[in-house]
Order: sequence, then structure tokens, then C-alpha cells
Amino acid sequence: MPIVTPLTKLLGIRVPIVQGGMQWVGIPQLVAAVSEAGGLGILTALTQPSPDALRTAIRETRKLTSKPFGVNLTLLPAIQQPDYAGYARAAVEEGVTIFETAGNNPGPLIEYFKKNNCIVIHKCTTIRHAKSAERLGVDVLSIDGFECAGHPGEEDIGGLVLLARAAQELRVPYIASGGIAEGRGFAAALALGAAGINLGTRFMCTVESPIHENIKKKIVESTEQDTIHILRTLHNTARVYKNKVAEEVVEIERKPGGAHFPDIQPLVAGVRGRKVYELGDPEYGIWTAGIAMGLIKDIPTCKELIDRLEREAAEVASSLAGAVKAKL
Repeated sequence: MPIVTPLTKLLGIRVPIVQGGMQWVGIPQLVAAVSEAGGLGILTALTQPSPDALRTAIRETRKLTSKPFGVNLTLLPAIQQPDYAGYARAAVEEGVTIFETAGNNPGPLIEYFKKNNCIVIHKCTTIRHAKSAERLGVDVLSIDGFECAGHPGEEDIGGLVLLARAAQELRVPYIASGGIAEGRGFAAALALGAAGINLGTRFMCTVESPIHENIKKKIVESTEQDTIHILRTLHNTARVYKNKVAEEVVEIERKPGGAHFPDIQPLVAGVRGRKVYELGDPEYGIWTAGIAMGLIKDIPTCKELIDRLEREAAEVASSLAGAVKAKL
């Protein structure tokens, strides 16, 4: 039985599963595979070196799938700010109509997308930020619990409470992000009022994911205890894989007086994280990973994964319905 929610209706997708925009990972081959399998693939704009390169990536994705897909734009602190407006304009001019936004001060981007009749999914880690984005006119909110990879915010609220609070407070549909990798989590998110789920780490560990096979195997071998938070003292917390580089960053942060960004900049440089995915050495640099690693036991195709998640979630829902009937 298909899982039909406000998200599937709004986006024109078969299954309410969104592939999160991941730096160096959200490229055409993965995006198209997710969309072809019935979910929503998301191209990561800032993986591309320029707006023109994003245009090329959008065209490449269209050659691989006729299904809907979106583009992610994440606004984060940077010494040299990317050309966010240029990336946004390039994607809109290429006919993209679905966008995932995240980060600080998304108002101008959201306004631009809405003026161009686009659908906006905005990622938040707090209910107050979600309500602010709601006022800006976003169509869907992605609620990131403390379990998520990357930036979980600074308030450390787990998904169980955060999603239930979203049900109490929000008017627009929302999807659950963080800590989900199998059907039980999918069903739980729907039970908590979500219209779908957002998967990052789980999609990293698929056949079509562009990262090195060694990193995929490392994810399978890892547990929920193999992540660590860095940049906490700089109020830019990130959950990453626990390796020697990440532990060195934390040690610097623990020194009297804390850390200054120049002290750790060479360790957290994005280029080192990219090399991890290219070379397959999990110790080479910082790379994002969520505690959902503890739930990941294989490397399926995107179609196998999405079909499995859909089937498992339906089985859980059916089991719960049977339990309720039995008691009645």
C-alpha cells in the first residue's frame, strides 16, 4: 500500500523520502537514482565550484531522470561567502522548482524562490526558527533532531520531542531529519506527525553514492557511538565521524581559553573532507556522519533502500493498527 502524505502530493513523488543536500555527495548520479526510485533527490549547489557548474549538473541530472528533483543551498559562516544569489538564479533559470534551504538568514533566498513560484523546504533545528521560516512563506519544514549529521544546532533537542513539538506548533507540513535509516524510524516519524523523512547518512551508504567504497564500508562497520561533536565552543556545532582529526579539534577546544578558529582551520578544511570521500581514508580529514550509522548494515541501491523503507514502514503501521484493533 503506497504511503500518501502532503509531501508526496506537493512534490509529485511516490514515497515521502527526501535525500538531504550533502556537500560532495549530492551530485547527479545519486540525485537521479533517488528520484528514479520514487523519492526526492537533492543536488548540493555548493558542491559545484560556480553557478555555471551547477547549471551543468542540473542538465546532467535531467539526462538521468525525468522525475522531480531539487537543489540545496545552505548558508553557513565562511571567510569568503559563496555567490548564493548566483547559484539560486542559475537553478531557477534551469527550470528547478524545488529547493532545500538551510542556515542563517534565509529570508532573501526564500523570497526569491517564492517570487519564482518555487517550492521551498527549509531545514531547522529549533521550533522558533521553524516558525520564523513559516512566516517567510516556506512550503515545508525539515526538522533536524540532535541525532543528525552535520549541524544539529546548539540546543541538543532529540527528534522524539522536537517532532512532537512541531506537531503542536507548525501549520505547514514538516519532514523528520536525523537518526532515521530503516522502516521503524520512518513509521515513527509519520506517527509523530511528519509528512516524510529526510535521509543523509543512509543515502551516503548506497551503491550510487559517489563516495569511496572504503568509507561506505566504514559506515557499515561503525556504531551509533562513532560520531563526535566539534566546534561546540565556537557555537557552530557539527556532528562528524570520530577520527583522529576530529578528536584533535576537540582537544584544542578543551584547552584553557578555548579555541580560536585559526587554531583549527587547517584541521576542519573542507578540502580534507572531500579527499576522504575521494581517497577512501576515513582518518584523513573531517567528514560528517550521523548516529544512524548504528542502524546501517548494508550498501543497497537507492531503489532497494527506498522500496525496503516503504515496505518496512507499512508493516510497522499495519502491526500497530492490529494491536489497537485487538485491544478494542
